[in-house]
Amino acid sequence: MSVQPQRNTKLIEGATGSWEIVIGMEVHAQVSSKSKLFSGASTEFGAEPNSQVSLVDAAMPGMLPVINRYCVEQAVKTGLGLKAKINLHSVFDRKNYFYPDLPAGYQISQYKQPVVGEGEIHIDLANGENVLVGIERLHLEQDAGKSLHDQHPDQTYIDLNRAGVALMEIVSRPDMRSSEEAAAFLRKMRAILRYLGTCDGNMEAGSMRADVNVSVRRPGAELGTRCEIKNVNSMRFVVQAVEYEARRQIDILEAGGSIRQETRLFDSKNGETRPMRSKEEAHDYRYFPDPDLLPLTFDQAWVDELAQHLPELPDDKKLRFMKAGLSAYDAAVLVSEKEAADYFETMVAEGAEAKAAANWLNNEYFGRLNKAGLTISSGPISAKAASLTVSLVASNVISGKIAKELTDIIWREGGDPREIVDRLGLRQVSDTAAIESAVDAVLAANPEKVEEVRAKPKAAAWFVGQVLKATQGKANPQVVNAILRRRLNLPEEG
Repeated sequence: MSVQPQRNTKLIEGATGSWEIVIGMEVHAQVSSKSKLFSGASTEFGAEPNSQVSLVDAAMPGMLPVINRYCVEQAVKTGLGLKAKINLHSVFDRKNYFYPDLPAGYQISQYKQPVVGEGEIHIDLANGENVLVGIERLHLEQDAGKSLHDQHPDQTYIDLNRAGVALMEIVSRPDMRSSEEAAAFLRKMRAILRYLGTCDGNMEAGSMRADVNVSVRRPGAELGTRCEIKNVNSMRFVVQAVEYEARRQIDILEAGGSIRQETRLFDSKNGETRPMRSKEEAHDYRYFPDPDLLPLTFDQAWVDELAQHLPELPDDKKLRFMKAGLSAYDAAVLVSEKEAADYFETMVAEGAEAKAAANWLNNEYFGRLNKAGLTISSGPISAKAASLTVSLVASNVISGKIAKELTDIIWREGGDPREIVDRLGLRQVSDTAAIESAVDAVLAANPEKVEEVRAKPKAAAWFVGQVLKATQGKANPQVVNAILRRRLNLPEEG
């Protein structure tokens, strides 16, 4: 395991002093597979209720589970992506509990001998800090079905389409110390899974969700009693749930009470957690090896073969982007979503300079997408059109101001940026005679500003703006600045 980097202390102030939040997470990620973990039933999302249920999923008498090799492969790839130990021998266990949408009365899972052991994730925070979070284990298990309580006033409906779907439960160590770190961890985990292609990370559809374990303690003290917040399904809700739960526990402890270990739910409407049930211990589930499944064994050569064909992952891509001239922040933003990184790389492949492409994405395009509720995949501007726009600025064909107008046009209407520039006459004016005429007119109209600029040369920027305004943004700003300095007898900029 890597050494934990030096990190800033994050504390919450209570009425009686400072407190530290301690957070661990259990991420439930649906394996990207066309069929379930122990049956051939489809995993397609959105099907009619109970239309994708095999006899195995329904736990009919005499039906035996058969392991899906591809799901195992996906779990091993995920372990490799988490820099984790791959266990060549693992065991499936029965986790016994009763619930209406669990037909067999037990879940096939893994307990003491999971397929993947210890690993790690590095997370980047907004302040530039890098935090190492340990991974304790990854195990495979089958999902339960779904209870629907809103279909009838006094009955619960059961949909078993999800019953038997393969899940990877990825358990972190309690290494996170703030709601920001918890959200960043979940975001990074989703990115890694998407890069690997082992889970689509679609939290809205339920294919990725997290149980968040929260406790508080005095700085440096022993770990406190934790409460588990079940099935949190967005980064925003993770932040809200952690902050509410930490404050709840602090208030109880400062009033002289004690924290009861329990499972809680997050009420997103009211922004609060509420009790669900007392927290079960492992012995409550009566784990024992599943008698219908042999131990899962494979050899190192197979693992090595999978490792050789892993895609480039976010941390490696970030380093490569930084070597191309991007700042650590810009690179981290771009690699946080695979689609954004792919878009950026297509822009560069089409001819845009790397730093200019990153600036356009981070400062121009992402904001537009967020405001419109779109993603990089659903946005209206292709990477090729974006690359051409950036290149037109770099080659002084258009100014930065005109580039914004051009982006507006492409956003609304599409089209080739070069054709739009020519058709609408948006080319930047670099003809010195025409610019000199505009400069002279602006200087003549503002004699009092001329004296001010001679006393304070930095104020010349105001004149540059006025000339650009007079030329509808088409004048080359560098040429305007040079002519202005000559006209006003100002020293050249260093």
